[in-house]
Parts: sequence; structure tokens; C-alpha cells
Amino acid sequence: MLKNRLMTIYDLLYNAFGPRHWWPADTPFEVIIGAILTQNVSWKNVEKAIAALKEIDAMTPEAMAALPTDMLAEKIRPAGYFNMKAKKIKAFMEYLYSRYDGSLDRMFQMPLPVLRKELLSVYGIGQETADSIILYAGNMPIFVVDAYTKRIFSRLGLVDENYSYEAVQRLFMDNLPRDTRLYNEYHALIVAAGNMYCGNRKKKCGLCPLGLICTAADSLEKQEGRDKA
Repeated sequence: MLKNRLMTIYDLLYNAFGPRHWWPADTPFEVIIGAILTQNVSWKNVEKAIAALKEIDAMTPEAMAALPTDMLAEKIRPAGYFNMKAKKIKAFMEYLYSRYDGSLDRMFQMPLPVLRKELLSVYGIGQETADSIILYAGNMPIFVVDAYTKRIFSRLGLVDENYSYEAVQRLFMDNLPRDTRLYNEYHALIVAAGNMYCGNRKKKCGLCPLGLICTAADSLEKQEGRDKA
């Protein structure tokens, strides 16, 4: 069963990496800002930008809403694409205040499908960012898909790298319990494995806890290719 395969992969990752305690943030609002800042950049750079915002006490909805866009852009410079990301953060703040009077509690009281649709309508928030906000800041059960998810699970023979975001997400959500804690940990473990062992060009399958499964899947795919030929 696919559920059993997914849980076997989870167990292998968990035994190798242990609990990831992700998302590293002091508040749900910090999670949201981090989710926007981490687009197309490493987490180390995001940490520098968040530290700069904390230095000026800007890591609350009230302070962020009042912070001039040019000053915000300067503070988040380490996260790259800082002018664009400043506009994205300000777009989220506009949404939060116009729709929920600045209250994250009220925002997260919305049904998950409604909230997701709203977030996706905000400038600069795509599916991965919206789902990260919902899962990690809102503690609501939705599976986050990123480049590592597609790469690792295509190498495991469970998806095709050309699968849509929705198709990969359904693979997990249709075959795993709707469990926020499980989704949180699973995605964080995938990121850990991707960071350490499963690069786009460089693979360290011999060190990866999923190496044997990937090798078996790759051998099966090559054999099927030969059979078709």
C-alpha cells in the first residue's frame, strides 16, 4: 500500500534526522514573514533578515504595518530580491488589516480551503508559501510541497518531476492521516534530506537514509526502459 511506503520513508528519515522542530520562529507572525522571505534563498540568509527586523522591533503585525517599505527593503536585504519581497510583505499586511483588522487569530479561524484561497489571492504568495503559512503558523493540516519533495519522491519512483504541485500534494494527503504534526515533521525531514544528500546535480545516495530505496527504484526504471525498448 502507498500509505505504508510513505510511512516507511517517514520512519527512515525520522530515525536518521530526529525531530526537526520546524518552523524555527518565536511567533506565528514570524513564521509568515519567514515563509515570504525564504522564497528563492537559503534559510541562513532569511535568519539574517529576520534578525535585522528584530533589532528594530518590527516583528509584530502592528510594527510591520507601520514600517516604511523602503526601510523594510533595506532590513531584509540579506534575503535577496529585497525590494520585491518588501512589496510582498506589505501586500500581506494590507490583506491582514483589511480583512481581519490585523488579527492572525481571526485569520486562522477561517476554514482551511477559504483561507488558502484568500492567501493565494495576495500578491507574492504562491502555493508553497500559502501552505507553509497554513501549516506552520496556523497549525492546520495541509502538506507543503517544495522542490526537494518532487526531486526526492521522483527518485523514489513515486512521482514524476513534471507532476503539478496539486498532484504531489494529493499523493501525501490522500494516503496519510490528516495530521498537522505528521505533515509538519514529514516536510521538515524531506527538506533535511534534500539539503544534505539530494542535490539537483549532486547526489549522495550512499549516505542518504533513502539511498537503497532510490537505487532500487532507479534500477527498476532502467529495467522497464530496456523492456519497452
